[in-house]
Amino acid sequence: MQDRPFFVTIGKGGVLAALEELDRQLGEAGRGRLLSKKNPTDWTGKEILPGQIGLINHGGVPKILTKTGRYPGFPFRNWWARTWKGTKGLSDTVIEFQGLTIVQVSQNQAAVVSDPQNQIFVVKNSGFAAYAIEGTYDVLSIVDQTHLPGAVKDHVTHNILGWTHEVKMLSTISSGERKEYIVATFLNIPASNTAVLQRGDDLQLLGAGQSVITNPSVTLRGLYTLGENQIEMKTKDIFTRDQVPVSLTIYLKWQLAEPLKLTTHGYDTPYDALRDKTQSILTQIVAHLDYSSMVKQRSLGPDNMDDGDDPSSAFLDALRTRAMDEMHEAALEYGIVLKDLAVMDRQFKGEIASTMDRLTTRGLQAQVEAANVDRENSNKVKQEEGALSVSRIKAQTSNTQSDAQAYAVIAAAKAQAEKLKIEAEAQAEATRLAAQAEAEAVRIKARADADVLDAYAREMGLRRMEVSKVRAYGHKTVFVPTEGMGAKMGETMALGMAAGLGADSRRAAA
Repeated sequence: MQDRPFFVTIGKGGVLAALEELDRQLGEAGRGRLLSKKNPTDWTGKEILPGQIGLINHGGVPKILTKTGRYPGFPFRNWWARTWKGTKGLSDTVIEFQGLTIVQVSQNQAAVVSDPQNQIFVVKNSGFAAYAIEGTYDVLSIVDQTHLPGAVKDHVTHNILGWTHEVKMLSTISSGERKEYIVATFLNIPASNTAVLQRGDDLQLLGAGQSVITNPSVTLRGLYTLGENQIEMKTKDIFTRDQVPVSLTIYLKWQLAEPLKLTTHGYDTPYDALRDKTQSILTQIVAHLDYSSMVKQRSLGPDNMDDGDDPSSAFLDALRTRAMDEMHEAALEYGIVLKDLAVMDRQFKGEIASTMDRLTTRGLQAQVEAANVDRENSNKVKQEEGALSVSRIKAQTSNTQSDAQAYAVIAAAKAQAEKLKIEAEAQAEATRLAAQAEAEAVRIKARADADVLDAYAREMGLRRMEVSKVRAYGHKTVFVPTEGMGAKMGETMALGMAAGLGADSRRAAA
């Protein structure tokens, strides 16, 4: 912007400082001054408020009043050569007057301007004041860079790739016809997306953010996302080896890693490149397979892998090995990383497919019936096994209960016996202790009697013993001595009593 004559960038001093600098440049170049020398009054005339400038047409030359106040008209201030054109705000975005152009844009705005030589330039986050001696400065558009109107979507995934806005300029050709031409293209690219630009034979990546293209030799080739994408696509009809047409529904998941490779091959989206290659590879695979090898299996994916015994294993093996490998290699040539490939569904077409489908359906029904019979037999066997298991469990439960009851009886008997034993031992110990105590008492008493020296006292002691014996055995009891003469007399008495008892018995018998 600095290379143009009588062009001053608006800096910290604002519009007034820029106008003063522009007036100085015009004066040094011998041109008419821009700022008027008129001084305001305070009583009558055209009024200029703070924050405004006054515009005067002085014979086709602009004059600017920057001082606030009132400016009287004819005849006081020689207004006959001048025409009052009103006021403008110092903060207005665009001011155009008699070749003078003032442009100020805020942080998110951008001004697209055509200079007197029809060269296009863009002003961002600043402004300028310029005076065109020949031609004009035309402000073509003021663009809000954060809210561009044109959303660019991927026609396959319908994801937003970015936003664009084209600024056009009317131009008159020799025939007098006026046409519009694109002079600037604004881009707003979200995160994880990118744009591809072309200049001649060179391609260049443009990262996320706000950008504008004004160079006519630079064109926008396309917008792309670098994130993961997925889609289900239907293939065209493919013929099996036995000439049965089939249409497949394919699940694809990919991520674009190198957009320049994709653009070099002439594809607008990664899906366009994958679609053509997928159709070609699947056509070659299905052409070597029979209808019967494809009819059962409905899908293929990381969670659906068989052991190779299924009749459709040939088709699945071919997809797992050949299709995935070839698709991965082909995608890398276009700068695409293939993340997943799966067959979601297949539809067989034609009369042959209908006939074979009926035959296959009958065979499947027979298999289902046989499987049902086997399942019923298996269920019966399982029921019998279940009943047997229940009986066995009941018997085990009964045995366990009997064992528990027997153990309880034995434990109770042992406890009772242990109780009786403990009670007997306690009673015997009590008796023993009582006998010991009584014997000890007798010994002590005997020892005390032996220690008595008085004869009368001893005699009294013996008599007390006699009294005790009579009280214990009765007054009719005869005590027989067991030693000396008394003992012999006792034996004689006993023999006599026995003889008398024998005589009485003989008399009774006679």
